[in-house]
Formats: sequence, structure tokens, C-alpha cells
Amino acid sequence: MNETMVTLVGNAATAVEHRLTTAGVPVARFRLAATSRRWDKARECWSDGETSFYTVRSWRALADNVAASVAVGEPLVVQGRLRLREGEQPPERGGQRWFSAEIDAVAIGHDLARGTAAFRRVVRARTDPLPPQRGSSEPAPNAGKSEQADTANFVESTTAGEGPIESKAPAMDEARTAPIATTMTDATTATGTTAMLEVTTAPDATTSTEERTAAGV
Repeated sequence: MNETMVTLVGNAATAVEHRLTTAGVPVARFRLAATSRRWDKARECWSDGETSFYTVRSWRALADNVAASVAVGEPLVVQGRLRLREGEQPPERGGQRWFSAEIDAVAIGHDLARGTAAFRRVVRARTDPLPPQRGSSEPAPNAGKSEQADTANFVESTTAGEGPIESKAPAMDEARTAPIATTMTDATTATGTTAMLEVTTAPDATTSTEERTAAGV
């Protein structure tokens, strides 16, 4: 985008008008008078030439700083984009056409060739919250709660209705002796013995020699 950037050296001709737009954006406006200086050979001295007036506008933080720093008559250096406007006055005011030169300022400062100035840095507080940083080691508010709930539900579902853990011991003993009792019944059937055999097996004991002999093994 082609824009005409200019740098003007002059004096503040009016006071700074500082206001807020409807969107809440600060804007400042003042008139700058720039007078050219020429060398007069006849008088052998510098003389003032014609004076040009420019409307200087600034926005946001620059507007706030200009309103707090610039007064009428102070020498300034203004850099910004040059815009030319034209219009026509109403008939009751003569109906003449007018032209205006405006500067959308990007930088404004005092002309130190004509005086001194003290700089003060403005620190503005940050109001918007910072975004969460990646790789943060801080756990989430509900981290670990879902895992604990799943574990509690699993334990409750597996133990409900089964009674105490000690009640499972007889069932384990019956499961261990059931195959031995079945084998002894098959053996007596094969040999044709009709006598009833009573077998008592300890939880971890093996079949004795007498029981094997009686069963014909």
C-alpha cells in the first residue's frame, strides 16, 4: 500500500483535544504550524517564510501521551502519513471550496534543537488474563478423581453379595476335592466293587496308599 510519509517541524498552534471514540479508543487532535526559514541575502540574516497549518491526529497510547505532554507554542517534530481533504462550505458561509492537510501521526516528540525535555516511561497494567502455558505441570482440578471413582465402583461390584472373604475357603476346598471323589467313583465302577469308600482329603494332602489299594489301583 502506497502512503506518503512526511516529517514536519513546527509549533503546536492549538491546545490538544483529547477524547474517546464511540468504541472507547483514545484520540488526540491539534493544529501544527510549520514556518519555513530562509536566508535573506540583502539583509544577510534568516527570515520567516510562509506558514502552513496541519491537523495532526494520534490514536491510542500515542494520543494519551500527547495529551499529557504537549502544550500550545511548544516546538515539535511530527512524523506520519499525509492525507489531503477537500470540501465545500455551505451557501450561508459563502460556498467556497476548502482544502485541508492532515497527518496521521505515528511519532511525536519535542524539537531538542530548541530546548530540553525529560522523558518519563509510562507503564500500563495488563488487564486481560494470561493464556495457559504449554507443558505446565500443575494438575487439573479434577485430576485423579475419576480414577478413584472407577476403582471404588469396581471393588463394590465385585464384592457385593459375596459375604466375607473367609466364606470362600470351603468353596475352594470343595473345588479341590471334587476331582478326587469323581476318580474314586469311576475306579470302583470299573472293578465291580459295590462297597462305599469314604475319602477324607486335607486341603493340600495327596491320596494315601491304603485308599489306592482299596480302590484296586
